[in-house]
Amino acid sequence: MMPVNRREFLQSAGAIAVYFTLPGCEQEISVPAEGSAAFANRILIDTAGNVQLNLGKVELGQGIGTALAQIAAEELCVDFGRVRLAGVDTDYSPDESYTFSTISIQQSGPRVRQAAAAGRKFLTERASLALGISVADLKVVDGNFVANGKPANLGYWQLLAGEHIEVSMDDEAPLVPVAKYRVVGESLQRLDIPAKVFGEESFLQDMRLPGMLHARVVRPPAERARLMDYHPGSAEKMPGVVKVVRDGDFVAVIAEREGQAREAANTIRKSIDWSLAGDLPESDHVHDWLKTAPNRVEPVASRQSAAANPEINRVSATYRRPYQAHASISPSAAIALYENEKLTIWSHAQGMYPLRTAIAHTFGLPLEQVRCVHKEAAGCYGHNGADDAACDAAALAMQMPGRPIRVQWERADEFAWEPYGSAMQIEVTAGLDPAGRIRDWNYDLWSCPHTSRPRSAENAGHFIYAQHRNDPLDIPAAASIPQPNGGSDRNAVPLYSFDNLNVTKHLVTQVPLRVSSLRGLGAYANVFAIESFMDELAQIAGQDPIGFRKQHLDDPRAIALLDRLAEASGWADRPEPGSGEGWGVGFARFKNLSSYVGIVFQLSTDNQTGNIKLKRVTAICDAGLVVNPDGVCAQIEGGIVQSASWTLKEQVRFSDTRIESRDWARYPILRFNEVPDIEVILMPHNNEKSVGVGEAAQGPTAAAIANAVFFASGRRLRNLPLTPERFLNSAA
Repeated sequence: MMPVNRREFLQSAGAIAVYFTLPGCEQEISVPAEGSAAFANRILIDTAGNVQLNLGKVELGQGIGTALAQIAAEELCVDFGRVRLAGVDTDYSPDESYTFSTISIQQSGPRVRQAAAAGRKFLTERASLALGISVADLKVVDGNFVANGKPANLGYWQLLAGEHIEVSMDDEAPLVPVAKYRVVGESLQRLDIPAKVFGEESFLQDMRLPGMLHARVVRPPAERARLMDYHPGSAEKMPGVVKVVRDGDFVAVIAEREGQAREAANTIRKSIDWSLAGDLPESDHVHDWLKTAPNRVEPVASRQSAAANPEINRVSATYRRPYQAHASISPSAAIALYENEKLTIWSHAQGMYPLRTAIAHTFGLPLEQVRCVHKEAAGCYGHNGADDAACDAAALAMQMPGRPIRVQWERADEFAWEPYGSAMQIEVTAGLDPAGRIRDWNYDLWSCPHTSRPRSAENAGHFIYAQHRNDPLDIPAAASIPQPNGGSDRNAVPLYSFDNLNVTKHLVTQVPLRVSSLRGLGAYANVFAIESFMDELAQIAGQDPIGFRKQHLDDPRAIALLDRLAEASGWADRPEPGSGEGWGVGFARFKNLSSYVGIVFQLSTDNQTGNIKLKRVTAICDAGLVVNPDGVCAQIEGGIVQSASWTLKEQVRFSDTRIESRDWARYPILRFNEVPDIEVILMPHNNEKSVGVGEAAQGPTAAAIANAVFFASGRRLRNLPLTPERFLNSAA
């Protein structure tokens, strides 16, 4: 069953669709007179027995499409093998904004479940009329009805013959009881994996459209560099070159073949002169700059429930995170085609509808004349270069109507021009009473913003092209993401219970480097700081780190998870501190409202070389009702590996003029032979709602590694990344 849009569906031989609208997600589209257009998701069933699930969240390789298909199959009472996925396309898909913030299953899952239940209810009622049997006496097995225990020789498919049916959302449609689940909760094979394994066209970079041209953008050497002198003449005469484009400081070359575009771009680079600003704070001193830069002070949380105690022992520490890159394995790319006054863009960005809105504003097009289609590529891990590549392709396609334009960024483009995760500084002070209990907690963090996505007309100025063209768009003021999600302050409020608490963020509004959302936003650094400090306080109090955490928790699920973590990891049998063999724990509930993750890291340290060798990880995850256990485990494993790489290696390097870490040699990541053994154990709660896990393991991983390093060596490392140089320069 090839993906079809709404118009094609209504023109098919016989089918049913279930539509519903999420508040704030209504879309106006052109449809036949007999149809309605309010929708945010849909399920299509045809007479051949196929089920099409139109995704509202883009698939980024995390397996959400498979999990949502399991939910649809469960509620429709059909075999999982019947379900096919249609990726996000603004011509027909539901608008569910971005795939971000670990909410895809939490947000899309209930909508898919209720839509499927509405379709099953409608068809069961229709079957009841056709068979003259009450609804209560009918059951559905793989789309076929069973009446009073016997096959009724009637299925969904026969009920559709010759009709085009649209079913509105029915919030009263009964759901399949959790106790009767047969598909949800099973580790079924990912629907997207076979095509990737067998080399089928799976990724955007694989796409080849008829008449497609290739383009390279010639970027300035630094963000605030400006074009001074430009001589494209020789490049224009090179073999295969179709056009050299200049629009202000935006320069690109379009050619028949990719290699020709690359060679021409290199020739242009040699003939361009740029002015450089020279006003960046050097990367080794960026945290000093953060503390003195203009900032907006915003209270995050405050609680005062006890008077000051003169016997309190006050302890303080400072933790630092550098600027870090998304470091997607393949550089960003996009394809665009401007034809018949309609602009179509194929992109691997994380939200097609927000991208469409920002693109339409950037180029002055009506919304209905822009179509954005999602096509997978390497994971974005937030807002990387994908949106900008899409805008680049759109700008060049407008120059060459009727010819698809493929823009491929190079590795240096990705590292130098993607928005980074912001550097952060965290200063925390706690008061311990004589019994070793935390009574006071004061927490201040300094950070640039953690979002600058070009998602609307108001902030389309965040596109690189929109800043470099002749008539640049305004760049909006720094935005602050409110709690409970938070931006720089995500997970800055501890899950632990303290009598007196103050959490304050200092949002740095002057941004020296492009910054935006990197997986987890501020949660990675905040959990690293909180969980490292909890270990420091446990040591001062002379208590076991896991027991110390438990005595400050009121959440039964959190306490149960830590108990299970201690048991599964063999925590009671860990070696003596200072032996070179380290055990460390980290724990958090993502955003204090999503999944719980506890991690114990085992590692070794070398006092001569400063090397930290990761050995084993035990992770416990409570994500409520688990749809696909293998999918959840894979996300936790991926989060641990990525966070271990951030924690031990990753840091954007820059001088006063430009980014210096433009390749893998200067921005190293964790290698395969450095990945530890990982065991993930799930603690499902089938009576709780499903929540996401994609960003839940990163913070606990960083803290567990730092705490294990201290256990092994007596060296407390508070500045990320935990490099051999920092290890050797620290005091034991």
